[in-house]
Amino acid sequence: MYQKQSYRSSRGSGSRSSYGRPQNRGRQPKKDYINPSKFIQRAKPTAATEYTPQHSFGDFALNSIISRNLLAMGLDSPMPIQDQAIPFGLEGKDVVGVANTGTGKTAAFVIPVLNKLMSDRQSKAIILAPTRELAEQIEQQCRLIGKGSGVGGAFLIGGMSIGPQLKELRYNPRMIIGTPGRIKDHLERGSLSLVDCNMVVLDEVDRMLDMGFVHDITKILGHAKSDRQSFYFTATLDFRVKKIIESFSRDPVYISVKSGDTSDSVEQNVINFSDSGHKIDKLHDILTQQTTTKTIVFDDTHRSVEKLSKELIARGFQADSIHGGKSQSQRQRVLKKFKDSEVTVLVATDVAARGLDVPDISHVINYSLPQSYDDYVHRIGRTGRAGKVGHALTFVEQ
Repeated sequence: MYQKQSYRSSRGSGSRSSYGRPQNRGRQPKKDYINPSKFIQRAKPTAATEYTPQHSFGDFALNSIISRNLLAMGLDSPMPIQDQAIPFGLEGKDVVGVANTGTGKTAAFVIPVLNKLMSDRQSKAIILAPTRELAEQIEQQCRLIGKGSGVGGAFLIGGMSIGPQLKELRYNPRMIIGTPGRIKDHLERGSLSLVDCNMVVLDEVDRMLDMGFVHDITKILGHAKSDRQSFYFTATLDFRVKKIIESFSRDPVYISVKSGDTSDSVEQNVINFSDSGHKIDKLHDILTQQTTTKTIVFDDTHRSVEKLSKELIARGFQADSIHGGKSQSQRQRVLKKFKDSEVTVLVATDVAARGLDVPDISHVINYSLPQSYDDYVHRIGRTGRAGKVGHALTFVEQ
């Protein structure tokens, strides 16, 4: 991104620390009862309304390096959330953006944050994301938009060795990107100080709260400067999100470009099965259908995911697995293969239900029932992107 060497050392294989929050290594927690009828719904895609941007990227008062990088990326006309949020961000106002994943929201905060860091050498920013995968996507966007800026950064997530991260922090980076759990670890170690941090970004706030990060977020924000600029991006603006915003922000600007629930563009149905043999054969039949292209299959545990992945490979499918028991470098390799279509069936725990942005997923299959209905909505939100109709199938035992 900025100083490329800032991240190079942390890209190796790391420890197998848990995804976001402690893993339950014993018995799985009891699942909420969800009436199977809630898994059946016709897709109701809304016709995309033509949006006429009020600005081009050239209209914004941006550092010439950022402008040049946006042109190199082929970006001229901002997406709706960018068009509406960037001007307020550049003015230094607090911004609350309500938008679905895949609407271009990352650039809506990365551009004003980087512009401020480049214009004011005393500024420092921290960006929090709920998952390692989303944090990495943000970091990659920062690299592209901030290329050649000289702004140093650190990437702090679990699943990687903490040693290289400690080394990065000794250089006093001005942009911190990471997940709440690992950032809190560094604060408690004393390896990270946020006393001079005057910009804070919380991406997918609702998901961070769903994952139990409310106390971590509160602690982290409490370490930053009280006089700061804040960005909050969320798909839902419920009372929990509002409480966080009201506690840590003053007179924010609210911008909403959300165009309905994520599940509206997903055709949802159930698959009935009688026993384990019947179940795997049903899955086999679904995956061989011509309309089934790139698929995520959700299962409960690390062990069950590995077992199912191996079974599908033995049946001739291009499959791989992802779960919290894999190191970050292993997960990165699997996700790259999935994005590049070298793997067409990704078997996953709920580690892939949040923060995974792959636009061409045709099917989400709940091989095991989700923990809660909220988890179900997050799972099926991986499909039905960019105006396309997706498919979600949930296995229900007869």
